[in-house]
Order: sequence, then C-alpha cells, then structure tokens
Amino acid sequence: METQSRNIFVRLWLKFWSAVTTLRMAVFNVIFLIILVGIIASIFSSEEDDEIKEGTTLIINPKGTVVEQSSGSPIEEIINEVTDQSDPQTELRDLIEVLEYAADDDRIGQVLISTDGFSGMGAGMMLEVSDAFTEFKESGKRVIAYGSNMAMGQYFLASLADEVWLNPDGAVILEGYGRYRQYFAEALDKLEVDVNLFRVGTYKSAMEPYILNEQSEADREAALFWLGDLWQRYLQMVSQNRGMTVEVLDGITMNLAEYVEESGGNLAQMALDRGLVDRLISRPEMRAEMIQMGKPDDKDSYLNIDMNAYLAKRKSENLDMDDDDGQIGIIVAEGPITEGNQPAGIIGSESTSRLIRKAAQDDDIKAVVLRINSGGGSAFASEVIRRELMALKDAGKPVVVSMSNVAASGGYWIAMGADEVWAYPSTITGSIGIFGFFPTFQNTLAKVGVYTDGVGTTPYAGALAPDRAIAEPVADMLQNVIEFGYAQFIGLVSEYRDMSTEAVDNVAQGRVWSGQQAQERGLVDQLGTLKQAVASAARQAGLGDDYSTVYVQRDLSEFEQFVMQFSARAMAMAGLDQWMLDLPSHPLLRIIPQTYQWRLMNELHRIDQATEAGQRGVMAHCLCETPM
Repeated sequence: METQSRNIFVRLWLKFWSAVTTLRMAVFNVIFLIILVGIIASIFSSEEDDEIKEGTTLIINPKGTVVEQSSGSPIEEIINEVTDQSDPQTELRDLIEVLEYAADDDRIGQVLISTDGFSGMGAGMMLEVSDAFTEFKESGKRVIAYGSNMAMGQYFLASLADEVWLNPDGAVILEGYGRYRQYFAEALDKLEVDVNLFRVGTYKSAMEPYILNEQSEADREAALFWLGDLWQRYLQMVSQNRGMTVEVLDGITMNLAEYVEESGGNLAQMALDRGLVDRLISRPEMRAEMIQMGKPDDKDSYLNIDMNAYLAKRKSENLDMDDDDGQIGIIVAEGPITEGNQPAGIIGSESTSRLIRKAAQDDDIKAVVLRINSGGGSAFASEVIRRELMALKDAGKPVVVSMSNVAASGGYWIAMGADEVWAYPSTITGSIGIFGFFPTFQNTLAKVGVYTDGVGTTPYAGALAPDRAIAEPVADMLQNVIEFGYAQFIGLVSEYRDMSTEAVDNVAQGRVWSGQQAQERGLVDQLGTLKQAVASAARQAGLGDDYSTVYVQRDLSEFEQFVMQFSARAMAMAGLDQWMLDLPSHPLLRIIPQTYQWRLMNELHRIDQATEAGQRGVMAHCLCETPM
C-alpha cells in the first residue's frame, strides 16, 4: 500500500512537472518568436537608412479603431500582434503626438493621410483630431489624403487634408448616424422566459430589447435628440473642412441615390462631381505625385515614414529628456466598469483605484485629469472609484475630468465629483439611471420536463436562482434597492453640480445627452479637448504654463517585467541593442504594439548605459523564480 501511494505521488509530480515544462517552453517560444520574426525581417528586407531625410513624407495611417487605451496586458498584446489574433487599434494620444512632433520637424516636408485600414473614431474624438491638424497646418506643410473606400470616419479624417484624392474604383458613402437594435420580447415569450427588469427612469432603455418588440417612444425621442445633435456637428466640421455649406453636404447625403444615378452608377465619379473629393487617382499615379511633392528614394517611390515608425524614432531621440517637476497626471478610464482588477480597456474598481492612489502618492504630480470613455457598468464599482477620486481631491490635488466619446451612466457617476468636468460637444453623457436585470427560465425548463423544487430556511434562500420564479417579496425588495440607488445617484449629482434634486431628476430619468446638451443642463462645466482640460488642471494647481504631462499607468507585473527585460537582454546579447535604438522603424519594432515599444526601448537604453558603465544586471529569469 505504501509503495502504491508513493507511485501515485510520483506520477502526480511528474504530470505537474511536465505541465510546468510545457508552460515554460510556450512562454519562451513566444519570446523567441518575437525576436526571430524581427531577425528574419531584417535579413529579407532591404537595408534601411535610420536617418529621416529632409523632404520625407509622413504617412498618417491609423489602423483599426482609434481608442483612448489599447486593450489587454503587454504580453497579450504582443502575442496577439505576432499571431494576428486581435483587431488593430490606434491610441488617440499617438495620433496627436505624431502631429505635434512633425509640425516642428524640418525633415518632414508634407503629410499623406492614408485612410485604408482605418475603421473610424468616435464622434467626440473628431474634435481632438481636428484641433491637432489645425495646429499642424500652422507649420505651412501640405496635407494630402488618399483612400479607396471612405465611410463616415475615414472621410472625416480625409476632409482634414488640403486635398482629398480617391481611387477611381473607390467610393465615399456618408450614411449618417443611426441606432438600431434587435428586440427579443416575442421570442422570449415563446421560450417562456420570465424577464425580471427593475429600473428607475423613463428613458433608461438599455434593457428594453428584452421587454419590447420595438423601440419605445421615450427612447425614440431621446435618441433622435442626441443623434441629431451629433449629426449636425459632423456636417458642420466636414463642410467647413471641405469649404462647402452644411446644406450642400446634407443634400448629398439625403439625395445619394439620385446623384449616383446622374453619375451613371459610378460612386467615385459622384464623389468628384459633388465636391467630396478633389481628384480621382490610381495608386501608381499617387506615388508619382508624391515623388514630385517630396523627394524620390532609390526604390522608384518617394521618401516616406509611417506614423508608428516616426513616433518611435522621435521618442528614441528624446530618451534622455528629464521630466519637469510640475506634472499633470492623466489616468485613462476606458471600457465597461466592473469590479476587481482588470486589464487595460476595462475599468476595474481595484485597478483604476490603484492608479488614482499612485497619482496621489507621486509628489511630482500636482493635478490629475481623469480621461473617461465608458458607457458605465457596475454601480458598486463606480462608487468605489468615485470615492478614491474624492480622496485625491481632499488631499489637495485638483481633479479634472475630460470626457471622450462616451461618459454615461456609471461613466458619469465617476465624473460628477471632479473640480471641473470637460466634455466634447459630441460626447454622449448623462444616462443618470439605475436598473437590475434577472431573467429566469423555470417555464422554459418545464417545457422539456425539468422542474426545480426544494426547501430553504428563509424566503430568500435561492431566491435569485435562474431556474426559479422570483417571488413577489423579493421583487419588491429589488425594486426598492434600485430606487435607493437612483436616489443616491441623483443626490450625488445634486450635491456636486449644485442643483436641486428636482432639477437633477428632470434631466436624469436615464436620458442621454450630447456634451453640448449636458452643459446647457448643468451636468458639464466646459466644452473642449483633453489638451484644454489639462491646461485647466495646471492652472488650478498653480503651474501656469510650466508643466508636463504623464500618463499614470499600472506597473508591470513581475512576469511582464521579466518578459520585457528578457526580450531586451536577448537583443543585447545578440548585438541588436544599439541596432534597435538606432533603427526604431525596423520591422521588429513594428510587430510590438506602440504602447510597449517605448517601454522596451527604455529597457534597451538602460541596458546600454549599464554596459557602458561596466555594470551587470540579471540576464534572465527562470519561470519557476517568477511569481504568477
């Protein structure tokens, strides 16, 4: 028996050790793959000159959707990039920073906006990008846009250029803003699902698809109000960019079919005839034009650098710059609000609160701007974050909120107590309301002969089980909880916004507003960009114009630090460290997400300095030494 027990223990130990070995090999294989792809790309690509030459064209080519913060952890992003498993994202801050660098860079002669591969951006962010291009154009450098098929987001970006060029086989389709959802009430009735919805607010419509078969009149009224405001702002921005009237641009969108017919069904020709674009031009013709505008390279094309490579190059040139003592900390809160620790792209009560405390403890940070892009989520998590912000505020550091595309419901909950609340005119905000949603399936199960029965010591034992009907006392209790939450919500708004509870209730009830509409109703203080919100925070902290900004981000875990250090050490040992520092536009950097290129380059820079000083650090870590 003792021998048998020992054998079982040995087998379990061997299986455990085999699993650890497999995991270790997988991790190191991913790291090795990252390095190997870069080395292979170096071998098979032509030799690149790491210097940006005078007359170079900067290509603004955002990929995927523009976001405030890329989603996922560093390791997840690197793996997804290598395996091509994630939807591409471009951080708004990178897009803005590229234009700021290029405006003062004499080596950049002109800018080419490439809309192919770009999915779009939220209505709020359009103002931020528009202001950035306006400032860039003050440098006197020409901006050209080129694309194949342009929808709302792509065409807005293109309209910021001095000229818009379209592929002869392409199209420009401006379909307007819409909000359509599927409704499931009839289907749920047929399935005999009990939909238990508890809510406060005439306009709190998030769960309406589960209780109705069509949009309610209240939701239709509210949606048309804020959608119409956003659409008019889009028309105003684009028509101004293109030098036409709002009426002309609106007429094109309303009479699209008629104009396409007049152009013989040729969408590209229609866009040219109606002034949406300036030229129809093929890719080879576009390259020839860019050669004349800029400078030819040795590949029968024009000198150019894309935005990611340019940004990495400029940051590598500024690695030794010291930060100013007076800093404004920017904390990004993007995604649904939920409880606990969450990765980037999700607002976690613990992870976001930790960033707020980190800013509070940093003596160099004199004020904080919370950048919110969220439609809400957990009320509990929202309250946890709000209390952390109030603690920061009570500690004497000004707190300013800058709303991005959306800061509604829970997103507004965490915003309302700031010293100042900024929004874009097109920000979607408000939605001050509460709901609880508990579907139960006891009747659905009964149709196939499955029933639930049993006993409990109280009426509330198993009361929220999905296979049991919710008893009336429990339903009453839940409705009371929801009403208390709503009263708490509007009470806090009343306190922070200096409004009576009656006045708050009139603009609450779950109704959504645009930023402009919210300001008119006292829910927002100022309309403007993130840059303006940061400047306001600096003034409140007494910094004037003498300040810098820093994004407050979570510290990498020990495992993530290990991977970053391991990658940097491996490159250094392979003799690639100085090559990487000197050549940030190399393909190896292109496979690493922009957010982590900077951290990796800093690690390489640190290793390089340590080597010069004769110092030695840890070359690598074993997985078994790194806590998970």
